[in-house]
Formats: sequence, structure tokens, C-alpha cells
Amino acid sequence: MPKVLIADKLSPAAVAIFKERGVEADVLPGMSKEELLKVVDQYDGIAIRSATKITADVIKAAKKLKVVGRAGIGVDNVDIPAATAAGVIVMNTPFGNSITTAEHAIALMMAVARELPAANASTQAGKWEKNRFMGVELYGKVLGLIGAGNIGSIVADRAKGLKMRVIAFDPYLSPERAADLGIEKVELNDLLARADFITLHVPMTAETKNIISADAINKMKKGVRIVNCARGGLIDEAALKAALDSGHVAGSALDVFEEEPAKTNILFGNDKVVATPHLGASTSEAQENVALQVAEQISDYLLTGAITNALNMPSISADEATKVKPWISLSEKLGAFAGQLTDSSIQSVEILYEGEAAEMNQRALTQAALAGLLTPVLGGVNMVNAPIVAKERGIKVSETRQPQQGVYDGYIKITVTLDGGSTRRVAGTVFSDGRPRLIQVKDINLDAEFAPHMLYVVNEDKPGFIGKLGTILGDAKVNIASFALGRSAPGEEALALVEVDGGVDDKTLTSIAKLPPVRMAKSLRF
Repeated sequence: MPKVLIADKLSPAAVAIFKERGVEADVLPGMSKEELLKVVDQYDGIAIRSATKITADVIKAAKKLKVVGRAGIGVDNVDIPAATAAGVIVMNTPFGNSITTAEHAIALMMAVARELPAANASTQAGKWEKNRFMGVELYGKVLGLIGAGNIGSIVADRAKGLKMRVIAFDPYLSPERAADLGIEKVELNDLLARADFITLHVPMTAETKNIISADAINKMKKGVRIVNCARGGLIDEAALKAALDSGHVAGSALDVFEEEPAKTNILFGNDKVVATPHLGASTSEAQENVALQVAEQISDYLLTGAITNALNMPSISADEATKVKPWISLSEKLGAFAGQLTDSSIQSVEILYEGEAAEMNQRALTQAALAGLLTPVLGGVNMVNAPIVAKERGIKVSETRQPQQGVYDGYIKITVTLDGGSTRRVAGTVFSDGRPRLIQVKDINLDAEFAPHMLYVVNEDKPGFIGKLGTILGDAKVNIASFALGRSAPGEEALALVEVDGGVDDKTLTSIAKLPPVRMAKSLRF
């Protein structure tokens, strides 16, 4: 009988599900890391919320562990690379608490608009400071959403019911999806300048860290109010404090902080700040929903091998795994290649499967390609939720299968169409050694393996360019591991894919971009 550890407080419904499904479950919330390390090797699965941290040390000690299930959406407390390397599936329940989190954002917006916590404290202290607390209405105000995915779209719907005007910044929100939601899609600077209230609904990635910076705050109108129920680190807390002290920002409501648990914070003690202890998902309904979902998902995997809402594996049967795995890897890398070259909204994604690739699990391959494509900007996108994320943003996805027609037994080609009609096109195959290969970029043929660090350069085909490129990399102490070249025709557009040991820094990229024949120089990671 499979055995599961429930390491955080979950609804009793989770224990009942495990028992009904024939899975033994031990409920041991609140353990220290040392206590967890002593017992974790007994379990096939672990169910957690946000308190327990599944670190590389824990995964290493968990010799029997097959699956970690997070009741909720965030998996910051799970070392996913370590879990993947150990063959441990990591699952979450991404949609069980969406309504609850959106409602909390609306509640905080109302609280900061009317200064409710400070007014409550004053009144209960025996004061009657009616003239002190002069709030503002939400009616007719402009709400700026940074992120218009699942939770952001729910906030938009509720805000429209309050007769607010909603604008949104989201690179992956299509005009069609924005029209369906009844909101206006804008660029970030436009949002900052126009919004009376700003709410954040994006993951924490390198691109979104401190998206509300001192510079961003300076672009906001005086009297703006800022709400964050998404992730700590999206707001530069020192910059926010300075803006609150100066009066430029009228108030802020925060459910998340850069360091949690937030026992102390530079924003605490300020009457203009409404603070809650990461309560976005804390309702009885949400707790019940995510508990039921995580128990079902873990049980399904341990008993039948079914994978649902996994962050590091596609939905695929055990029988298919061996054959399709290298093609899944190829799909994800092709998507990641296109995604790292994408700097505007995506209208559509077309995927062509030919020959052997056309005989594979199409759903798994498409999910992998979308996950690779969307992750560079959104973060947290996995092979299971990628189609939903794409649909929320109005991205049209089409797939075509055809029999073998060329020299390869099979290949995959991805065409990404951006707003304005420009495209990103890339193709690859899997060689007999099982390793994915890049065979075409922008309809230019080449042959390159994917590597952790690569340099992508588009240039005019001019004599001497390769030598100049090599000199710049050499001067920067960047070692070249392999070099792949292709061109459309002599003297016309050419490209180079260079595998390098370690990344290429911005200074070196700038030097390369300044070479006369260069049209683009980009550092890629896989």
C-alpha cells in the first residue's frame, strides 16, 4: 500500500480521500527540517501547503519518494530541479484558490481606499476621528492590472461590477482576449501613468522582480494605491516606503512580502499600509478545494501512474514515456528558443509534426512546446497548464500532422506569429542517439545541439565576421564549445549558434551587436 505524508495542515477531506483510494496517510504537520529528514524515507508521496520546504536535502533523504503534491499554486518551497533530477513528480493545484485570491485583492483594495484597519483601531481605542479618515470611492476609478491571467481576469470582472474602468498590462494578453474581458490592453508605462489603483497578478521571475520600482512609482499619478496579493519581491519595498512617506503613493495593501514569514518589515507601523499574512488562499472553500484536488492527484499517480497538473512532467502514460521523452525535450527546447526571441504579444502558434513526430502523443508534445514558449516571460508555466495559459491570453494554437517527406525520419517545426504579423520559426529533430537537434531557424538550415548556454547571432553574410566574433568572445574569456552556421544565400542573411561555456554578459553582447554586419545578438539558455 502506498504511503503518503501530510506535512502541513490540510482539510480532513484530504485524509478521507487517501483512505478511500487505498493510500495510507500520516498527518504530521509542523515538523522541523531535522524531524522531516528523519522520517521522509518512509513515504512514497508528500502533501504540503506553503509551510514545509521540500529542499534538495529532503529529496535526497527521501529514497522512496515519487511525488510531491502542493495544495495551492505556488511551489517556491519545492526544489523542482532537485525533484526532477531525482525522478520525483511535483504537482500543484493551480486553480483551486483563484476566486479566493481574487476576492482578497478586491477586499484589500476596498480596505486601503477607505483606510478601514486604521479607522477600526482608532474607533476601538475610544476615539471618534470621523474627519481623519477621508477615503476615496472605487466608482469610476481606473484599475490597472499587472497580469491578466486566471486571477487577474477574475479581479477585472469583479472590478467592472464596481463600475471601475479596467486597463491591463500583460505581454501575452491578446487584443481579442482583452475585448472578451471588457478591458483595455496597455503598455506598462501607460498603465502606471493612468491608474488610480494598481493590482499585481504575475509570478515572480527575473523579468517581474521589482516591477514596481522607484522609477515605476515616479511614473504613477500622485495619490495612487497599490495592492499585491501575488508574490513578494514584485515591489521594491524600500521604494514603496519612500513614496508613502512623501505622499506620492496614498496607500498600499499587501498580502505578500519579500521575506516571509514577515515578522518585521520596513512598511509595518504605517497607517497607510494594510497588511495581511499571505491570506490570499485562506478561505474554507479554497482550503477544501485544494485539499481534495491534491489528494486525488497524488492517489491517481501512486495507484495508476496518471499525472495531473505536474510542473516537471507532461500528462502522459507510462507506456509512452520511453519513446516520446526525447521528442518532448525537443518540443520544449524549440518553444524555449522561440520564446526567448519573443518580445511582444503572441497571436498564434502553429506546430507541424512530420513523420515519426506525427505518430507521437501530440498533446504532450504541444504542451511541452507551449511551456517552453511561455516560460521565459511568465515563469511557472508547465506542460499541463500551458494550454490553459495560452487560451487565457487568446493565443490560437494549431497543429498539423503529415507523413515523412524530407530526409529526416521525423521533425517538428514551430511558427510563432506576433502582433503586427512578424514570425519566429524554428525546427528540430531527434537523431538516433536520442538527442534533440536544431535543424532550421528562420527557414535557414543548420545543425546544432542544444546546450545550457548559447549565443544566437543574426548577421549579413560578410567575410571576416566569424573572426571578429571569435575575437570578442576570446577577449571576454568566453570559451567556444561548438559553432553552427547557416545562411539563406551568399552575401545575404546568415546566422550563428555558438555553444559557450557559461553565459555571455551584457557588455560582450553589446560589443557583438555593434559589429557592422550584426542585426541581432542574443544570449540563450536551455
